[in-house]
Amino acid sequence: MTVVEAGKQPDLQNGLDINQIKALLPHRYPFLLVDRVTYVEPGIRAKGYKNLTANEQFFEGHFPFKPIMPGVLMVEALAQLGCIALLVKPEYREFLGVFTGIDGFKFRAMIQPGDRLDMEVELLKMRGALGRFKATARLGDKLVCEGEISFALVKQAEGEVVSARH
Repeated sequence: MTVVEAGKQPDLQNGLDINQIKALLPHRYPFLLVDRVTYVEPGIRAKGYKNLTANEQFFEGHFPFKPIMPGVLMVEALAQLGCIALLVKPEYREFLGVFTGIDGFKFRAMIQPGDRLDMEVELLKMRGALGRFKATARLGDKLVCEGEISFALVKQAEGEVVSARH
């Protein structure tokens, strides 16, 4: 199966390709920041990556003389991966994850065109529609950033925070 169909669980043995990711997330170019999910434990953790090319729109202005990926976009990429970890569970398919907080993020290295941002998220807690992920990103063995992301699950149809507990 190449696309996550409504009500069907994707085959998670080989991670998720870009079409499966697009079936789970509403984000599209230039704001879809996860290229591949390499591992997912539904509702618990996920690993994936973003390949950075010189054609990324943000490199044009950040910065023309030394292009680097903005830290806020690294956090957004990690948040998208966190949403994927939840949304692969059928009971969460009708939800959208939205930021409620970003805590303790530290940025330790710069990401440039040609790099691959390897990301990992792990659910720390979930209470109803609210939760928190531990998030880390690496460039090879080098830690790029780490911190915690808080989120709320919002029912896509109504746009309101509702209990996601099933």
